[in-house]
Amino acid sequence: MTPSAPTAREQELRSIAHRVLPGGGFGNVTTDVVLHSGKAGRVWDVSGNEYVDYLLGSGPMFIGHCHPEVTEAVQQQLTRGTTFFANNEYGILLAEAIVDAVPCADQVRFCSSGTEADAYAMRLVRAYRGREKILKFEGGYHGMSDWGLLSLAPKSLANFPQAVPDTPGIPRSVQNEVVVAPYNDIDTAVRMIREYADELAGVIAEPFQRLIPPVPGFLEALREVTAELGIPLIFDEVVTGFRFAYGGAQEHYGVVPDICTMGKIIGGGFPLSAIAGKAEFMALFDRERAGENFMTQIGTLSGNPVAALAGLKTLEVLRQPGQYERAYATGRALMDGMTAMLDDAGIVGQVLGHPVMFDVIFATGDLRDYRSVAKGDAAVQRRFNTVLREHGVFKSDGKYYISTAHTEADVKQTLDGFAAAVAAEKRLRKNAA
Repeated sequence: MTPSAPTAREQELRSIAHRVLPGGGFGNVTTDVVLHSGKAGRVWDVSGNEYVDYLLGSGPMFIGHCHPEVTEAVQQQLTRGTTFFANNEYGILLAEAIVDAVPCADQVRFCSSGTEADAYAMRLVRAYRGREKILKFEGGYHGMSDWGLLSLAPKSLANFPQAVPDTPGIPRSVQNEVVVAPYNDIDTAVRMIREYADELAGVIAEPFQRLIPPVPGFLEALREVTAELGIPLIFDEVVTGFRFAYGGAQEHYGVVPDICTMGKIIGGGFPLSAIAGKAEFMALFDRERAGENFMTQIGTLSGNPVAALAGLKTLEVLRQPGQYERAYATGRALMDGMTAMLDDAGIVGQVLGHPVMFDVIFATGDLRDYRSVAKGDAAVQRRFNTVLREHGVFKSDGKYYISTAHTEADVKQTLDGFAAAVAAEKRLRKNAA
């Protein structure tokens, strides 16, 4: 299904957006689509065009848009109050559900975004250890804070452990507080942790970095060396929390950190995130237990009852039999279909990731870290994404998020669109030969 041309109303909205919003958008994804509604695994734009949705709001809508159980609960809460800046029933119950599910979680503290959660987690280990440096991995995404935007996508590659700012405006002093290591390089990571042990406040890692799975033994090595040296290990599970398994990537991989951050799924599509961890670390958020080490953390919408209830209902749905199996089956069908088409066409490309989160990287070799993935042909990927959009498939520039709500019809439409992209790429290369 090829989307129709934008209506006058959508053209008007785009014009307004370019007048009142920098770059014509919210700073997230494409500005050439103005979305209007979503249901299950699909979205519709203002012009009425329908798309299979693999953006999923950048991941929160793991059980699909407008799930009836979540929608009904939220509608009822809207009549009872939308925010209180105080303890509320559903925030408490959501915290209990997280503690019950997540291996490292003795206690939970809520905030509103993944960026906040990661920034607080890094501050928490600084307060706990009384040291300033954080070790992160090149290409790892930990939000929009100054510390998070170091060596996420460096424009120039530096020698490890040098941190490279990804944006203007980051103080040079912050760069000196971050040590950067290569992801999936066990020997180098362990060596650097030992080398900087006396200066490190903590180590932060995505257990599954963007699209890159951990090599066997990598997460285990991080856990072993940090435990030996008494350095807190943080898993950024804003993306993987409740997605890879009900207990997150730490359950999926069997490696338990000291602290983790979560977001996206736990808010059910509303702004909510959390820091969770072992009691000895979370005690610093408790004035009575922490004493002089008490760490202030305040947020107007932290634990907001609407977001908390949406998250609580989402987790209830995920506990129903077959939810994860369905999402995994959908993702595997897409990954296998795409791989077969690329192989048949002789187009160099690898489907990289996990059944619930993946994309095609147009590169050869072992894609095990930021530098190897960055060698992928971005122009080819843009061409594929353009053709997919023309066939009613909506995704980000670099990721498919899979939901439990995607159907066999969604898979078929997506693979038909991918086949069209493969055919278009073959024609382009033939004409250029």
